[in-house]
Parts: sequence; structure tokens; C-alpha cells
Amino acid sequence: MPPKITDLEQVFSGIVASALTLAGIATLVMLVWGGYQFLMAGGDKEGAAKAQKTLTYAIAGLLLVLSAWVIMNLLGKFLGIDFSIFTLSL
Repeated sequence: MPPKITDLEQVFSGIVASALTLAGIATLVMLVWGGYQFLMAGGDKEGAAKAQKTLTYAIAGLLLVLSAWVIMNLLGKFLGIDFSIFTLSL
């Protein structure tokens, strides 16, 4: 049975959902890692600065992903397009 366009649509929808899930998991892991680094730094200023940098980048990445999601949903509402459903029109 040859593949259909609907199969490709499902693949792209799955990729988008997986990317958002992966971004959330990566953020959680980086927050935990940054917290661990901060705790293990003790009085070491260099270690604390490295941990703070890790935490800052983790939060910045989360904000970037969330802002992209919000912009995509706002554009979808204004344009009347549901971006969570990927369709190909041929």
C-alpha cells in the first residue's frame, strides 16, 4: 500500500508535538542540573556563576519556546488557522 498525504501530515504533527515535549524535558533537566551545580558550588564564586549561567540559559530557552508557541497560537486565532493540525493541500 503506497503512502498517502495524510500519513505525511501525521508525521509532521507528531514531530511538532515531540519537539515541544522534548523542549520541556530539556528545560527540566537543565534546571535540575543548574540547581545541582549551584548546591555543589558551595562558596566557590566561579562555580556559582557557572550554575547561574546554566539556570539563566534554561529559563531563556523555556521563554523562547513558550513565546514561539504563544505567537503561533495568536496568529492561528487571528488568521483562523489551526497550526496544531498540519494539512497539505494539493
